[in-house]
Amino acid sequence: MDAWSTQDLYDNPVTAVFQYQGLWRSCVSQSSGLTECRPYFTILGLPAMFQAVRALMIVGIVLGAFGLLVAIFSLKCLRIGNMEDSAKANLTLTAGIMCIVAGLCAICGVSVFANMLVSNFWMSTANMYQPGMMQTLQTRYTFGAALFVGWVAGGLALVGGIMMCIACRGLVPEETHYKAVSYKSAGYKSGTGYEAKKVPVVETNTIKSDDGRRSYPSKYDYV
Repeated sequence: MDAWSTQDLYDNPVTAVFQYQGLWRSCVSQSSGLTECRPYFTILGLPAMFQAVRALMIVGIVLGAFGLLVAIFSLKCLRIGNMEDSAKANLTLTAGIMCIVAGLCAICGVSVFANMLVSNFWMSTANMYQPGMMQTLQTRYTFGAALFVGWVAGGLALVGGIMMCIACRGLVPEETHYKAVSYKSAGYKSGTGYEAKKVPVVETNTIKSDDGRRSYPSKYDYV
């Protein structure tokens, strides 16, 4: 977008020409509807902060594009070979970090440019209304639509990156912290199934006497 800084028309009686500037070119729009733009043909002649804003926006756009591409491949509905859930979790975390950095770059770049506009605006205002001198007409620039779009886009990228970093925890398979221990019961043998423990059966109705003959208990045996 070219409308990073737009001409302030508050004290300007001439409204036939409207100027606005961007990071890469400056444009002039006339009341007849004709718009002419002229790119910046110099790099070293631009202020250092202006070039820093350019670099931040380029890094933010590149990281945001790569983060979006990685986030598409990390979707659970998209299978690439035998990709496990742990690999998708790593891809989601990587995409989230890229989006967070992209959002920070966009917010920082737009904020630096807005700070430059505010400083230049008040310096131009002070020169216009100097005491004891004739009021001079100077071109002042204010916030353009691109600044608000940049703030909103950077905030959305930052929130989306944080949400992806949080969502990657749900893709990691849960691992138990306790070691599995196998317990064997008294009548269980692995590989042969369950075998009941053999308990000797004692006949309570008959008791063998000392000489080996079977005799039945009498009523005095329980005393």
